[in-house]
Amino acid sequence: MKRILFVNGSPNRQGHTAAMAKQLLAGREYETLNLIDYKIYPLGQSFADDQFEVVIQKMLEADVLVMGSPVYWHSMTGQFRTLLDRIYDFPWKHRLGGKDLYFLFQGAAPSSAMLEAGNYTMRIFCRLFGLQYRGMATRMGEAEKLGTNL
Repeated sequence: MKRILFVNGSPNRQGHTAAMAKQLLAGREYETLNLIDYKIYPLGQSFADDQFEVVIQKMLEADVLVMGSPVYWHSMTGQFRTLLDRIYDFPWKHRLGGKDLYFLFQGAAPSSAMLEAGNYTMRIFCRLFGLQYRGMATRMGEAEKLGTNL
């Protein structure tokens, strides 16, 4: 059985992003990692209570990554973006290679340009680190359809 990890970049643990993940992963066992519950400092900062290593270890242990963020200020949340930045600088990031990645990116009224920018970012992220990008869902029904390939 595949180990599935949902990385929730929303500050709302039970918000729309989590609801989309629940729809995408219906009938499957998965673990949720809420970024809001972890201290992950920006790239270049070094503090003893940084928990990036805990988060990346969970990501490395998973076979499938479902990463989600609401659209905040025309882009991904700060917590989500900080995680991507830190992964970029992580020495063993290549160990993410081969995993499937699904992206959930939703908001109240995001423009197509905002959604395209998020999709572009995740495509590049996957290409850089050898993940298999399985697509992006921006609405509840899209998450359900995307989940049929899981």
